[in-house]
Amino acid sequence: MKISCPYCGNDTDFYEVAEGVTITTFYVQNEDGSFSAVSDDSEIQGEVRLFCGECHKELKEYHNHFLDMLF
Repeated sequence: MKISCPYCGNDTDFYEVAEGVTITTFYVQNEDGSFSAVSDDSEIQGEVRLFCGECHKELKEYHNHFLDMLF
């Protein structure tokens, strides 16, 4: 089953917003003094919500299905 936004009909573009996030990024310093990211880790403390990428309406009723369909 594809998700379609009930407000605008969009069925391709969506995004999540996570509240209370801590992102830790690990770096290595290169020979020339520049830095390159090696890895990162995130910890979400708050709510994560799904939104339509076109009209930006919250799609709370589809979030569980969205999570089930992430591959």
